[in-house]
Amino acid sequence: MTPLPALPLLLVALVAAPTTSQQPPQLGDSVQVAPAPPAPSTPAQDRFVQGLRTAGRGVAQLKDGLNRLARMHGAHDTLQVRTAGQRLGGLCGAARGFIVNGRAQMEPNAYDPPNRKLARYLVIRLDSLAAYAPTCQRSAGKTPESVATELLGRIRGYEAALTAFRTAIGLPNR
Repeated sequence: MTPLPALPLLLVALVAAPTTSQQPPQLGDSVQVAPAPPAPSTPAQDRFVQGLRTAGRGVAQLKDGLNRLARMHGAHDTLQVRTAGQRLGGLCGAARGFIVNGRAQMEPNAYDPPNRKLARYLVIRLDSLAAYAPTCQRSAGKTPESVATELLGRIRGYEAALTAFRTAIGLPNR
């Protein structure tokens, strides 16, 4: 019962193994090299993106109110349109809270100059939505069409700025 005779056979098997894995593989023409991953983000940039997520919740509420108003406007029932306008007014108030809280975390100086300009433009668009929210809250029940037109224009500006910013920092656009 001596395991020693098996030991030399194991060493011979390990030494005799081919060593071709030490050579680097040759790349063919059809092999594509993946681009380098983006640089890790700083804590300030992480706060900016987190604030953007929070503000995005408020924008989603505004879009929901606009969609509801558009559906009711197609029904040609003035009572339903007015109710949808009042709901949009309430959503404007709730959305403003999300936008303002998210905007407080968003410092454009967290990014280097090429992306800083886009971050600043995005923040300006969010500020525009937050500034219009009290007017939307007061007027949406009375004149829902004009409020929806103004709000839709501001949301489109925000979405264009968001797309440009996300593309610049390497995040996917949805």
